[in-house]
Amino acid sequence: MSRRGNYHDNAVMESFFGHLKSEAFYSQKITKVSNTTVRKIVLEYIHYYNCVRIQEKLNHLSPKEFREQVV
Repeated sequence: MSRRGNYHDNAVMESFFGHLKSEAFYSQKITKVSNTTVRKIVLEYIHYYNCVRIQEKLNHLSPKEFREQVV
C-alpha cells in the first residue's frame, strides 16, 4: 500500500489515471454524467489504452502491434 501523499509509491497507476482523465474526460469537457456512463467511458478507455494507443516506450507502437511484432 502506498504512503499517503507519496505518488511515487504508485507512479504507474498515477500516470494511467492522469492519461485517463486528460484523454477521456477533460478533452471532451464532460461535466454531469451517470455512474453507468462513467463506467462505460472508463472501460472503453482501458481497451483503447491496452490495445490501440501508441506508446513511446513500445517504440511508437500500440501494445497489440508490439505483441504481434515480438511473437
